[in-house]
Amino acid sequence: MTDAPAPMDAIIIGGGFYGAAIAIYLARERGLKRILLIERASALLTRASYNNQARVHNGYHYPRSFTTAYRSRVNLPRFVRDWPDAVKQDFTKLYAIARRNSKVTARQFERFCHEIGARIQPATPAQTALFEPRLIEAVFLVEEYAFDSTQLARWAAAELTTCGVQTRLQTRVTAIANGPQGGLLVTAAPVYGDETQHASRLVFNCTYSGLNQFKGDFPGTQTKLKQEITEMALMQAPAALKGLGITVMDGPFFSMMPFPARGLHTLSHVRYTPHLHWNDAQGIDPYQKLADYEQATRVDRMVRDVGRYLPAVLEAKYVESLFEVKTILVKNEGDDGRPILFEKHPVLPGCYSVLGGKIDNIYDVWEKLGAESFKEN
Repeated sequence: MTDAPAPMDAIIIGGGFYGAAIAIYLARERGLKRILLIERASALLTRASYNNQARVHNGYHYPRSFTTAYRSRVNLPRFVRDWPDAVKQDFTKLYAIARRNSKVTARQFERFCHEIGARIQPATPAQTALFEPRLIEAVFLVEEYAFDSTQLARWAAAELTTCGVQTRLQTRVTAIANGPQGGLLVTAAPVYGDETQHASRLVFNCTYSGLNQFKGDFPGTQTKLKQEITEMALMQAPAALKGLGITVMDGPFFSMMPFPARGLHTLSHVRYTPHLHWNDAQGIDPYQKLADYEQATRVDRMVRDVGRYLPAVLEAKYVESLFEVKTILVKNEGDDGRPILFEKHPVLPGCYSVLGGKIDNIYDVWEKLGAESFKEN
């Protein structure tokens, strides 16, 4: 192990959108000067920030979780304001309600949208005609967008440099421990080079599916987590669907959304997108499970079922699939809620674990950070 570098004010573990945004927040809003961001991949925002569905939610997706829906509706205009270059708005978004097996009716969905203050109106006859009327009760025109993760990555790289945040790529944190004279010690193992220890008074664990994969004194999160290997199928949309984003709910749940980073659409399905799941625990490496998984596509089954509701999808062309580990809170499996996880670890004073289920949750994280009284330098 090499000699320890100079102590840091904060170390952020994980270079996805949340890790980068937290590092920038600490520098700009809290005045921290010595910040280190450590990411195991070779570039920022290349794992879950890229591989998940690129949707900026406006609440429509969550009729069984009012809090999640309302927070999305409040946060969407803020996200559009703060990252205008990354937000794709030049498509029409439709939500359709299935006649059978849906957990909400069309009338209930309309009422829910009005309750959270989300814009909704009946789709045009031409838009409604895209759907199989025997299976779809109603179609609505809504306001929802997509984001380009490659644009967010460019923003993150530029802002981190401007803020003076040090970045270490291709480096995996293996342990978090209490320092011998206070503070925290982070052990980092780069792909190339010797293992190092970094001292810091604050550590932010923003590793998404890797939240519990540390040795040392790290106790694990109190909140129980579920891991899923998921598949997002990338499709070339046929002409009839090219300028559209479509979601059918709530039970048969599927979505076909623009994926701006590739100029394609993602196709996801409640039954076929999740491939494998397990309860998260220390010692079960989610990244290794993903690497060992066969990753055989289920796109044929997705298209076959989606085509019953939306016949034009049968003309879509499959390109490839993005497989990733998705992390959700066990307590919200039943209601589809997507609150943030924000935990302080008493056995590691100054250490926080942070997870967000949606990209717009970043405002909830910043709000939590704003309430923390850690001393600023």
